[in-house]
Amino acid sequence: MMRVLQFGDSLLPIGSFAFSNALESAIQERVVRDAATLSEFVLTSTRRAATSDGIALLEAHRAVREADLERIIRADRAVFERKLSEETRTMTVRMGKKLAEVGTTAVSAPRLGCWLELVRDGAAPGTYPVGLGVLFAELGSPEEDAFAVHQYGVAMTMLSAALRLMRIDHRQVQAILGAVDETADGDYAAVGRASLADMAGFAPMADILAAIHVRSHIRMFMN
Repeated sequence: MMRVLQFGDSLLPIGSFAFSNALESAIQERVVRDAATLSEFVLTSTRRAATSDGIALLEAHRAVREADLERIIRADRAVFERKLSEETRTMTVRMGKKLAEVGTTAVSAPRLGCWLELVRDGAAPGTYPVGLGVLFAELGSPEEDAFAVHQYGVAMTMLSAALRLMRIDHRQVQAILGAVDETADGDYAAVGRASLADMAGFAPMADILAAIHVRSHIRMFMN
């Protein structure tokens, strides 16, 4: 439980505060205008994360249990290759590398350290969901915990950005986060038996918003 709290903490220093997960562009383009549209956007994004990055996270967690390094690298590449936007690729590898650096310092995690060396050598991309899967497997925490922390992190990245970008208060944010919490079990059940070939994240508006953000002259977030 304490490991979940530690590595699921939105204040964990992995750089998530620098990203909005396309929310900044969504607000600028009036796709997100109020609490209702923010809730819809966040729930859509977490569902997309479950059916794409979430599958790779589970694959990496299981690969650690089987001591299959190549399987971890395949999962890592699967995440990176499915990021259409340069900014989303930057986000996942920066957070992934930082997570590995924090994790190897905070706890005994030799396989995470091995993966970090591969990332530094350029042999693996170093994506965040794969790093999270590896870390939680090394901690002996079940894959359900790793998946839940991932989904929580996706939501909190956007919700913490929303507090800085729009007129919304903490009570509304907590209500949206509660709605995300209620979807986690169902999302895990939906992707628990999926393979890397099943990874899919069809949300064209999110990709368009990410592309718009690349050319924005005024912006608060890197993504």
